[in-house]
Amino acid sequence: MSEESALKIVVIDDSQFSRKATIEILTDEGYEVVGEANGAEAAMNLIGTSNADLYIIDVVMPEVSGIELAKIISEKSVGVYIVMMSSLSNENIIIESISSGALDFLQKPFDRAELLSSVRKINAMKNESGF
Repeated sequence: MSEESALKIVVIDDSQFSRKATIEILTDEGYEVVGEANGAEAAMNLIGTSNADLYIIDVVMPEVSGIELAKIISEKSVGVYIVMMSSLSNENIIIESISSGALDFLQKPFDRAELLSSVRKINAMKNESGF
């Protein structure tokens, strides 16, 4: 993967196991993970300083939900992409995730192929848009 096309990714999940597994898949595939956070407060510190193109956010987190966080990121950052993930899978959560600015929704536990397929699609969109 060329450096100019590589996505810079932040992974936000209160489950350390899930966060680390997601990061490992991404880095093994050559993507650059520029930050990680276990909740909204830590994530807010990364907005604007991480230079991220893609935020992968868990829906269910303490204090501020991933959906609320996605709305904040969408408002504060132009040209970023969001993928939501959750072990909860009802239609309302998926609709809320997409309405909050997410381009994709991954059902946990997802496998390597599902995650990489989503990230590849977003990488192609980024390269086509010139962001």
